Order: sequence, then C-alpha cells, then structure tokens
Amino acid sequence: MFRLVACVAALAALVSCTAPTKEVTDEPLDLGDFVLGHNIVVAPDIQKGPLSREADTDAFIASMKNAIDARMGAARYDGTRLVHFGVNINGYALAQKGVPLILQPKSAIIITVTAWDDRAGSKFNEEAKEIFVLESFTGSSLIASSGFSMTAEEQMANLTYNAARQIEKWMHENSACLVDDVSAADLAKCWKDNKNEEMRQRLQEQQASQG
Repeated sequence: MFRLVACVAALAALVSCTAPTKEVTDEPLDLGDFVLGHNIVVAPDIQKGPLSREADTDAFIASMKNAIDARMGAARYDGTRLVHFGVNINGYALAQKGVPLILQPKSAIIITVTAWDDRAGSKFNEEAKEIFVLESFTGSSLIASSGFSMTAEEQMANLTYNAARQIEKWMHENSACLVDDVSAADLAKCWKDNKNEEMRQRLQEQQASQG
C-alpha cells in the first residue's frame, strides 16, 4: 500500500496517450441495455498532489458530473437497464509552470467508481473500480507543461473528460452483464480486476526511481 499523495505525484510524472479534450463526438460503445440514472460525484477526502495548483473541489465535482453526463447520458445511451454511478474523486495534481523541454509536469486524477443496478437494488461491483488518468497532450503541452497554456479549470475539464471515457470503456468491458438473462458464465467474468495493479506497479516503480 502506498500513500495517495505520493501516488498522485508519481502518476503526474508518467507518460500516457489519452483522448483529446473536445466535445464527445466518437461513436458510442456497446453497453448492452445501459441507460444512465443518478450521477453522483463526491470528494470528501480529496488530496492534492505535491506542487499541484489548487483546485476548487466543487468545481472539480461539477466538471466530473458534466463529463459523465456528456459521455454517458441519454443522448448517447438510451437503453432500459438503469445504472447509477457513485464516483469519488480521491486525488489530483494540476500541473504548474515547469521548465520547457526539461521539466514537464503533467496533470492527473485518481477516482473510484461504483455502478449500481437499479433493477436489483444493489451494486454491480462490490469493489470500487480504480481509475488513474493523465491529461491529454495538446500541441503546446508537448513542448511545455500544461501549466503554461491552460487554466486550472481547463486542466480539470481535460482530466474529467478522460476519466469519463475510462468509465465508458469499463462499462463496455462488462456489457455482457448489462442485459436481461445474463448467463452464469458471463456473470462470473464481469466486474473483475477493479484494482489497477498495472498502474500501481508503474507508480511504485516511478517512486522507487525517484529515490
């Protein structure tokens, strides 16, 4: 187990290719009979990573809710299986101005997600899904930190856009269990591997390399 603050700092130093910040125009994925119900986002114990810009918690919550609504709402998914989301923003790092070409801090967010089956009145996933997300790279942030080119609000929008996309992908991975008459074989495969062990390992290696 490692401390969340250290995790956020290490995550912000990793390199990743993620979706660009823009209006959601990509094709919906197969989510079975999914339709979004309640979209609840909280951040009771949100932690700021070292050297991060300050983020307004209420603004972060609103940004996350808006991103989920835009990507997962009825305009894109209009099935009959009502699914509620409970999202906890655990930690973040918003890059400040670094040294171009030498020090390029990246923004990052860590969230956990629980999906609720309205029909059954219970959770789909007993163990919350961990999602670790880095900011998208723009033309300017390829050369310098996004702290130079983006406001804190823009960085939050960038991160929450990417986080919502990861939630969508997670639901797609479990779409076989979002329909009626789920087979026992499919049910046994759904909602597994909610701990992101690969990213945890990468973060631990990053921390070790930094001494």
